[in-house]
Amino acid sequence: MSANPLEKAARREAPLGVFDSGLGGLTVVHALREKCPGENIVYLGDTARVPYGTRSPETVVRYALGCSRVLLKRGVKAIVVACNTVSAVALDMLRIELDLPILGVIVPGARAAVEASQGAPIGVLATTGTISSNAYPRAVAALSTRAVVIGQAAPLLVSLAEEGWVDGQVPRLVAQRYLEPLVRKGARSVVLGCTHFPLLKKPIAEELAALTGENLPIVDSAYATADDVATFLTERNLACTRTERGTLDLLVTDVPKSFREVASRFLGETVDEVHQIDL
Repeated sequence: MSANPLEKAARREAPLGVFDSGLGGLTVVHALREKCPGENIVYLGDTARVPYGTRSPETVVRYALGCSRVLLKRGVKAIVVACNTVSAVALDMLRIELDLPILGVIVPGARAAVEASQGAPIGVLATTGTISSNAYPRAVAALSTRAVVIGQAAPLLVSLAEEGWVDGQVPRLVAQRYLEPLVRKGARSVVLGCTHFPLLKKPIAEELAALTGENLPIVDSAYATADDVATFLTERNLACTRTERGTLDLLVTDVPKSFREVASRFLGETVDEVHQIDL
């Protein structure tokens, strides 16, 4: 039986759920707040168990289900998985287990990369888990038979982003170490295949330009994902109707104080409260 008009209206006004292993998914929230300003958002950062990128697929699936169920209890109308590692290995299981729409960041990022690369090899910086999953090569192959994907695991970039160490010589040296193999193998664009990495876009761009002598495209999957979410909500008649700016509730599994301090910088807006929960 289809939902009655009142139920459909209530569902449109329900919040969006977003989760990641830590702070990185706030780059997706920032993009969503620009693209879908009226939507209420509930964000969960699993800061007690960050990072996910070095975990086994089975562990990532278990963690992802736990995070999703917390958001489900909060009455969300859809879940945006703001984590490339979870998007790479757990989306199918989440869609099987949960009775609501689940959207990831891999396909939007792959689509943007194909458009930016114009047939040239695509470099992907990501966590070890995302690279091992071959999720980006599969997603790109589904969109283009010509594009070649060159992956590079970049775990230290996650740590730098989490610590807020996003400027100066150290992040540039780390970026150089990870970009050199991509450039050597012919990459002509770079996908930031982890939602933490946009925080390091400046040193990554500087080192990529230094290595190639060009300003090559750098693809930020957070904005590509926000575009996809906005389209999805409109097509499914799930977009909210409110005109005022939506609310943002931030949940974490550990260290709420330090999360709040860094979250303001990530989001570009003041963060008053962060609530700690247990999974």
